[in-house]
Amino acid sequence: MSIAKNTQYGNINISEEAVATLAGGVVTECYGVVGMASKKAFKDGLAELLKKENFSKGVVVRKNEESYELDIYIVVSFGVKISEVVLEVQKKVKYMVETTLDQKFDRINVFVQDVKVVG
Repeated sequence: MSIAKNTQYGNINISEEAVATLAGGVVTECYGVVGMASKKAFKDGLAELLKKENFSKGVVVRKNEESYELDIYIVVSFGVKISEVVLEVQKKVKYMVETTLDQKFDRINVFVQDVKVVG
């Protein structure tokens, strides 16, 4: 699935991986986020931290009738207020993907897969 746009100069197709990499880059810069996690179930009770080239495994892009939705899976740092970290992730990702891609995103769903002690 990709985001398709038509302009006077031709067609533009933005891949799901490009959207995931953009969202993942924004997420990893947020305070309290250790990294992106895989959307798959926990392995041995531990969430797998993803590297930059694998952000698409931690982001799901879905199309609704008029807009798009993102599901983002993250790992947060121990000792931070999870609700504040998630709210900040939602705001930053929504702003960045909407301004960069010039496309409406109705929902940014954030799933906290794990809490890690960083030290």
